[in-house]
Amino acid sequence: MTRFLLTRVALLIAGPLVASILIFLALRVFPGDVAQLIAGSQGTPEQVAQLREQLGLNEPLWTQYVDWIGGVFRGDLGTSLLTGSAVTDQLAQKAQVTVPLALMSMLVALLVGVPFGVLSALGRGKRSGSVISFIAQALASVPVIWAGMLLVIVFALWLHWLPAQGFPRGGWNHAPQAFASLVLPALTIGVVEGAVLLRFVRSATLQAMTEDYVRTAAAQGLTRTRALLRDGLPNVAISIISILGLQFAGIVVGAVVVEKLFNLPGIGRMLVTDVGNRDLPMVQGEMLTLTVVVLVIGVVMDIVHRLIDPRLREAS
Repeated sequence: MTRFLLTRVALLIAGPLVASILIFLALRVFPGDVAQLIAGSQGTPEQVAQLREQLGLNEPLWTQYVDWIGGVFRGDLGTSLLTGSAVTDQLAQKAQVTVPLALMSMLVALLVGVPFGVLSALGRGKRSGSVISFIAQALASVPVIWAGMLLVIVFALWLHWLPAQGFPRGGWNHAPQAFASLVLPALTIGVVEGAVLLRFVRSATLQAMTEDYVRTAAAQGLTRTRALLRDGLPNVAISIISILGLQFAGIVVGAVVVEKLFNLPGIGRMLVTDVGNRDLPMVQGEMLTLTVVVLVIGVVMDIVHRLIDPRLREAS
């Protein structure tokens, strides 16, 4: 187990470092000149050249990277080229929207995927199981942006139950309004990701139903459902944990689109805006932060999986 933990810690160190190099180089391939963007259409070549010198854009790439990554290790993700604000402060502010959205989306995905996945497995060969499987297949193939637009039409425009866009100016100081503004975005991401999780839970449950311990419990007088609930679902839960890291990554990716669709001031929307503005320090900090979050979640799930599954502990 010690060797396993050391390997995962090494991954948490090497992963973001490699990702930082790829992010830094990829952003330098994008067309456009930040200095020209800041100077505006009326900027003279001399003004653009002076801005490039002030911003350090004339330095070699390796020098720019070393300066940036050195600041990252000191907890400084840099400063926006356009607004002059600290990237860390902006991320902390936008995380107040993105983090609750991600947690609510994960909760919706679990509420959709786990119980209906088990019901679909128990109803295999019946009409109920076929209907659930068909709906899950349809939802899993729906693009997130389409799902969001349909939910807005139904719950915001037709029923007027929830707001279609925006977030309270006062943030979580107006908790009821803030929560209501995240319901539709969370449903948009959670339902689609929950449909994917449902199919996985169904497969894991069907596999558990063929195990000897479930059949033995059924032979002792328990119904198939009770045998599965008592002896099979704990093993299904172990299998679910292994995919939750990937689900969270899907939720983070979905947040980039959904925050733009619902006009939410979160990290995803900020990332799209900063890419368009060629604000390289902001984009670098945002992408590196999202990468680290996904890696940490994956490693935590991996460790939890290893701790609760005795077979993996014995194998290590």
